Amino acid sequence: MTAESERNNLPFEPKSKQKKTNKPKQQPVKQGVVKPEKKAGRTPYTKEEMAIPKVVSDRMVKRVAAFCGIPTFLGIASLVVSYLLAAYAHIKLPPIAVLLVNMGLFGLGVLGITYGVLSASWDTEQPGSLFGFSEFGTNWGRMVEGWRATRQKKV
Repeated sequence: MTAESERNNLPFEPKSKQKKTNKPKQQPVKQGVVKPEKKAGRTPYTKEEMAIPKVVSDRMVKRVAAFCGIPTFLGIASLVVSYLLAAYAHIKLPPIAVLLVNMGLFGLGVLGITYGVLSASWDTEQPGSLFGFSEFGTNWGRMVEGWRATRQKKV
């Protein structure tokens, strides 16, 4: 077992992984239409089991507001400052420079959404660190692990 698989499940993760059952062999179909079989013993998860706890959700919202809101505000402010410099101080900035600064700040705002969600501690008991570097690494690993598991199921 790896250290990642030994960790406790998060509150909003399924409690246990579903075991694969051997599928019975299908009967020959007369008309060439295969009917999907119902999976026995598999119950869908309730909304409460799949929901993100409020404490974790609040942490994510705060981090997204900070990591997305600050660069987005600065992107808007850069447009206002460039206009004020051109109108009142008669300083003409190259339009490409204003565009690149603005696009860079708005791009950081978009990345801040992802970083805000992934840098929040997903454990209800631990609040996490200020910038969330270690939480980001942990949560990124969990997300990649989920992608791989989903990809293997499709194959």
